[in-house]
Amino acid sequence: MLDQLAMTLPSLRAAYAAGTTPAQVVEEVYRRIAATGDPNNFIHLRPMAEVVAEAEALGAPGPDRPLWGAPYAAKDNIDAAGLPTTAACPATEYVAEVDATVIANLRAAGALLIGKTNLDQFATGLVGVRTPYGAPLNSIDPAIAPGGSSGGSGVVVGHGALCFSLGTDTAGSGRVPAALNNIVGLKPTLGTLSATGLVPACRTLDTISIFALTVADAWEAFSAAAGYDAADAFSRDIPVVPQAVPAAPRIGVPDAASIEFFGDDVQAESFAAACATLEAAGAEIIPIDFAPLYAVAHMLYEGAWVAERYAVIEDLLKENPDAVFPVTAQIIRAAEQLSAADAFRGIYRLKDLAREAAPSLAGLDALCVPTIPHFVTVEELEADPVGPNSRLGTYTNFVNLLDMCGIAVPTALRSDGRPGSVTFLAGAGKDGLCAGLAQIIEAAPGGRGMGATSVPAEAPRPLPGPAAGPSEIELVVCGAHMSGLPLNHELTSRGGRMLRATRSAPCYRFHALAGGPPFRPGMIRVAEGGAAVAVELWALPADRFGDFMKGVPAPLSIGSVLLEDGGAAPGFLAEPAGLEGAEDITALGSWRAFLARG
Repeated sequence: MLDQLAMTLPSLRAAYAAGTTPAQVVEEVYRRIAATGDPNNFIHLRPMAEVVAEAEALGAPGPDRPLWGAPYAAKDNIDAAGLPTTAACPATEYVAEVDATVIANLRAAGALLIGKTNLDQFATGLVGVRTPYGAPLNSIDPAIAPGGSSGGSGVVVGHGALCFSLGTDTAGSGRVPAALNNIVGLKPTLGTLSATGLVPACRTLDTISIFALTVADAWEAFSAAAGYDAADAFSRDIPVVPQAVPAAPRIGVPDAASIEFFGDDVQAESFAAACATLEAAGAEIIPIDFAPLYAVAHMLYEGAWVAERYAVIEDLLKENPDAVFPVTAQIIRAAEQLSAADAFRGIYRLKDLAREAAPSLAGLDALCVPTIPHFVTVEELEADPVGPNSRLGTYTNFVNLLDMCGIAVPTALRSDGRPGSVTFLAGAGKDGLCAGLAQIIEAAPGGRGMGATSVPAEAPRPLPGPAAGPSEIELVVCGAHMSGLPLNHELTSRGGRMLRATRSAPCYRFHALAGGPPFRPGMIRVAEGGAAVAVELWALPADRFGDFMKGVPAPLSIGSVLLEDGGAAPGFLAEPAGLEGAEDITALGSWRAFLARG
């Protein structure tokens, strides 16, 4: 029944394969939106008949439309042709003539836009209540702030009404609502999603972001929306590809002297549990001093970058100041006291702080931080609209200033029943690494892989990646040829490139073969008692594949390896005769886990 449908891409595809139509899914989406009882999630909800007609005109699904029939919403500072754009300010409303580039990319991928969601006015705030359209209610607990500035986008996904939604993120608006609504929030590397058609907040720091119920869903939406845009001066041609997580990733966390929860001991306990989960998966947790990062964070609203926000609405503040939400005006008007010299001093100070932080960050694969240091209630914001907002940005405000990417992912529920969340952060272009680390948390026992409480959790699935080209041959590797391991150079030196990390079908026994170095595993297909094995899919130039094959030693061979997605590709298998003296490591599920065991 559709009322039991999980709004995730695999569940949606299964429903379509069973005969459900996109029009029926659209009708279910509108039923769920109405069932929230909250009219403030959307500023503009498209008429259902209009979206149904669009769904019926989709035609047949195909590989060129990976989001075929997937319903989503966009924050109302992103243009969609024919729809109003307000940025939560009625005085500046206009009807967009063309789609924002990201909306156009999603339309081409087959996704269905349902409407435009509520936000903190001009994307200024992390709380979700700074809007003249009425604040959305948190999807978990109405007493908690919905999170901002992408509040409506986070709330509708938290309710399980849509597959994904678009937010924006300048200071944390793609991550804070995720933490407060128990969902995933992917904040891409700056420039990977075009800003053409986005009402700017701080143009040098803005990015569109993705909310979803799972890491893989967020990644699929991100992959479909991304692409270099020559019309956007800030666009960057950075590939959106999965990246292998090292066997023992080095993950920095705030040290005891600099970690901050503002008295929320339950949040501290939750973060410690998430770090323990990472350690159990083989990660090395490295405490570092976050003081330089906090100093960077303070610059976003206390320094010259407020002037970027002022540049967007300067004329409005002068000609129609009553149109600006009072708290928003208070924050942005601070720029009136700044000079051009202050802007340059801010740039210099940022460079100094980045240099100060560099030694602590050197050698780390990523950072892991609490997405928020503590929870904020609507009542607290009514008493003090600025202080709690500032505290919510403790672990988010520095990220775009330092050109980092990140993803917020739910952890196990806190001991008080509120959602837990951590964020993985890394340097520009390492979006795939952050997503891979987030899937470790998502897969943990007791983890919250799903945001909507009425929907059962799914097992994490591999991030989709690019396909091999016509002059390449795919190759499945499961051991020493994997990225970062001793024989990987035999692939890279021949022009090999990694397509994605994935798993085999659950029909293999996995063994650590005798001999070495280099030490090697062996996979053998069995009729019963098999399991899935972590593998990597690589692409080798076809004219180098034969040369590579010459170096494959017995008892290994190249055969057809079945993958968990139903496909197959050439890959390493072992002859049964080669198992003498081997150790069965099927229960570990991966060669990296075997190496980490020591």
